[in-house]
Amino acid sequence: MNETASAVHGRSLWGDAWQQLRRSRLALACLWIIGFYAVAALVGEGQYLYYQWQDRTAPYNETHLDLQYQAPGLAHPFGTDGLGRDVGTRLLQGTRIAFQVGIVTSLIAIPIGVILGCLAGYFGGRTDDFIVWLFSTFAAIPGLLFIFAIAMVVGKGLLGIYLGIGLTTWVNLCRLIRAEVLKHKARPYVLAARALGLSHARIIFRHILPNVFHIVIVTFTLRFSYAIGTEVFMSFLGIGVQGEPSWGLMISNARLRLWYGVWWEMAFSTLAIFVIVLAFNLLGDALRDALDPRLRTREG
Repeated sequence: MNETASAVHGRSLWGDAWQQLRRSRLALACLWIIGFYAVAALVGEGQYLYYQWQDRTAPYNETHLDLQYQAPGLAHPFGTDGLGRDVGTRLLQGTRIAFQVGIVTSLIAIPIGVILGCLAGYFGGRTDDFIVWLFSTFAAIPGLLFIFAIAMVVGKGLLGIYLGIGLTTWVNLCRLIRAEVLKHKARPYVLAARALGLSHARIIFRHILPNVFHIVIVTFTLRFSYAIGTEVFMSFLGIGVQGEPSWGLMISNARLRLWYGVWWEMAFSTLAIFVIVLAFNLLGDALRDALDPRLRTREG
């Protein structure tokens, strides 16, 4: 029943996409970079949970005034900050927070966008009108202001970040899914499923959704980097993460020390953000090219 699930020359769409990604050195490099960051985030999470369980102050939060402002060297490859804390271990925790924000906000935004987009595209009529009105209303509100408002209501910290980003970034995915479902619901495999008496839920989630799921994958990679950037910006302004070494807080603290020649905390934090955001954006572009059924058809 899934007409795009069977790809050209008997290979699956996902198999074709993987082969195309493997031929792209840039895409593979991005995968390796993201994998490295993911491992670093897992290590940071393990470290965080260990010290929480031990009810001890973690080394990345301990102050050592005798070690403050040490330049990168053998003892501290990334240097130390104004309180003598190791910048490298704090970057590791910043990676943990960045991945938490990207994953949790995706778990909020993607189901909302997918479900509403499927309902609007499949049922049409008043359902479609209401959902179009809903996402048009959300799209008309400046995203950052809406995130600030939610964060201020919920309170500073990760919960406000999760809800603020998650509840404001589903709109584009909803639009894309709705447009694709509108096209698919008139195709023969959907008409045949209806003729067989299958339920609406089964048609939507077992037959149509697998054929548009590539949009979810591409959107995930692109919105992940947006979520990281937004968290960094909010933490930089003091509205986001509190009391933990977020990249945004590190940049906010480091900017005042540049005048004294203390460049390493700012440089390494900015570099960490730049590399992961660039990797996700480039991977998203590569996935879009590899998973777009129209491009696959032309190649065939």
